[in-house]
Amino acid sequence: MQPHLHWPAGLSFYFRVLLPICQERSAMIYFDSAATTLQKPASVPAAVADAIHTMTTPGRGDHPAARLAADLMLRCRMEAAALFDVPQPENVILTSNATHALNIAIRSLVSPGDTVAVSGYEHNAVTRPLRDIGGVVCRIVNGRLFDPRQMAEGFRRAVSGGVKAAICTHTSNVFGYTLPIEEIAAICREKGVPLIVDASQSAGIQPVSLRRWGAAYVAMPGHKGLYGPQGTGLLLCGEGQTPRPLLAGGTGSLSRQQEMPDFLPDRLEAGTQNVHGAAGLLAGIQFVRSQGLEKIRQKEGEVIRALASGLEGREDFRVFADPAGGGSVLSVLPLQEAPETLADRLAEQGVAVRSGLHCAPLAHRTAGTEDTGTLRFSASVFNTPEEAEMVLRIL
Repeated sequence: MQPHLHWPAGLSFYFRVLLPICQERSAMIYFDSAATTLQKPASVPAAVADAIHTMTTPGRGDHPAARLAADLMLRCRMEAAALFDVPQPENVILTSNATHALNIAIRSLVSPGDTVAVSGYEHNAVTRPLRDIGGVVCRIVNGRLFDPRQMAEGFRRAVSGGVKAAICTHTSNVFGYTLPIEEIAAICREKGVPLIVDASQSAGIQPVSLRRWGAAYVAMPGHKGLYGPQGTGLLLCGEGQTPRPLLAGGTGSLSRQQEMPDFLPDRLEAGTQNVHGAAGLLAGIQFVRSQGLEKIRQKEGEVIRALASGLEGREDFRVFADPAGGGSVLSVLPLQEAPETLADRLAEQGVAVRSGLHCAPLAHRTAGTEDTGTLRFSASVFNTPEEAEMVLRIL
């Protein structure tokens, strides 16, 4: 038997403390889910509370609390593998965030002096590790916004000859522009170039397939479209990859050996794992799978289209809207005041958005907004068209 001895206390904590907080937050119109989803399914905080009271560390004991944790971690990997088309669940690595995952992927493939191809819409989670490695030459593919054909052609030119790896965001965190990842992946397979995909803005919203893309690595956070807690993330490792650990230490396996294990996931998960976060992430992934990606995309796209159509006819905004209309992110440039000023004014009216460069100066340089930044609206499945209309009235 696997006892849940303290579940009543965890459940009590959820209804007594967490639920009132969530209800209070619901008064806010929250359009900053590209940074972190604030509204979570009720199952997420409940799962975290349960894990806190019932689980310890997997692989560090044979008692029920350790076995419960080991079972949870396996179930989290299996659910993620099913959602993201990963052949083996052990190739799903639990990380602290997407940046952690991207650092492992990049440092496993790229060395000082190498040449890499990157899109012109990359986040600092990609560009700063490349800079930190030193001496890396970046071939930047600067395709126009919302022009997938030009982007694919740009990658074909960039990966021709002497490129160690290609790195591409799936969807821009600034502009909601979904890059033609299927075509880019096919080009990389044709040229024999390993591909790293940053799925920070697409995981849980758009189809992500490690197997179909043939990517070397796919990185993502747990706290955005997967509705998990902050401090969680995933790295999907492709077949035949030998990732380089960022940390060395205890894994609960091969304890006599002083080298890190050569098998996954142990090779990349040194130290005590975030079991409580993984419990919330598992609940978030299960929620996404139960809703279905198509339903999530439709709901978020409807909200973003309502915002875009309400602002496109105004002379005081420049609107960066995907003509395909399927994204969850909308950037606008206020023409009469700074984005930061307008964001502050919206916050005073109970509307949460983000302003600035969004940790992606390369994307702004590509789109010509590096000097100003933008005001960004980003939706989750919990937003409604009515909220979009309220924001338009406030604006």
